[in-house]
Amino acid sequence: MNVRPHISRAAVAGAAVLGLLGLSACSTTASGRTDDGKLKVAASFYPMQFLAEQIGGSHVEVSNLTKPGVEPHDLTLTPKQTGQLSESGAIVYLKGLQPAVDDAVAQSGVQHIADAAKLTRMETHGPEVDGHHHTTGDNHAHSESEPGQDPHIWLDPVKFAEVAKGVNTTLAEADPKHKADYQKNTDALVKKLDALNKEFADGLKNRASDTFITTHAAFGYLAERYGLTEEAISGLDPESEPSANRIKDLHTLAQEHHVSTVFFETLANPATAKTLAGDLHLKTDVLDPLEGITDKSRGKDYFSVQRANLAALQKALGTK
Repeated sequence: MNVRPHISRAAVAGAAVLGLLGLSACSTTASGRTDDGKLKVAASFYPMQFLAEQIGGSHVEVSNLTKPGVEPHDLTLTPKQTGQLSESGAIVYLKGLQPAVDDAVAQSGVQHIADAAKLTRMETHGPEVDGHHHTTGDNHAHSESEPGQDPHIWLDPVKFAEVAKGVNTTLAEADPKHKADYQKNTDALVKKLDALNKEFADGLKNRASDTFITTHAAFGYLAERYGLTEEAISGLDPESEPSANRIKDLHTLAQEHHVSTVFFETLANPATAKTLAGDLHLKTDVLDPLEGITDKSRGKDYFSVQRANLAALQKALGTK
């Protein structure tokens, strides 16, 4: 008789432990969803956030790992952000752009991952990209971004549309219940990107010059798409310093190709671009690589900033 109460207490304690385990299992099962059932999507930086929001619509809650005003290439993640990433139902990122994100994604355990580097053909670009005859890389999508490859695929509306279709597939696999809505949203987005591509192609047709100078080599895909030549002061890294020979080369080509403008960016330091423009008596203007939207951006979203970029290029290249 004295044993029974002891057994009873042990049973209660065991039941409590099982209950906690059950709650833990329940929370793991519910992982990847908000309290109201939306799919949690983690995006590495603004262009990936934009795609997830446009395609996911009201069915997703998107968090951006790169806060407004932070240069994506320099991103470091807090332990809290890394933990939140692991709780996502889907991840949309671009491997090769942000090493901290690449490492966190690899360790996240998340099943549904859209890597933009796998969804379109990546190329290797240097400080110069000549859209008339310069094409590098092979003719198939790489399994992942390789060292030296240009990650700035989102600035080409055609490539961005290809990535959008891949993000659609990932979200549909993570949340099959809303597959039809994701497809509908993707079709609408791709149509808008096709229209933007036409705006760029038509808007840059008749121009006095093909060459433009930028702070870093972010516009190689855009240059190739529309037959332009991008000359970057530095390479793919916006913080790298140009060599004396590179500055000398830029002086020469600016004169030879009737360059009127040196473009700088909203997130990267404009000092070198402004110094070069001053030395050459050229104008300066903003060409936004769209790595993030801030109060200084010439627009509130991808499309408005891209149209501001088009207007800036038209002015600099002397379009008629």
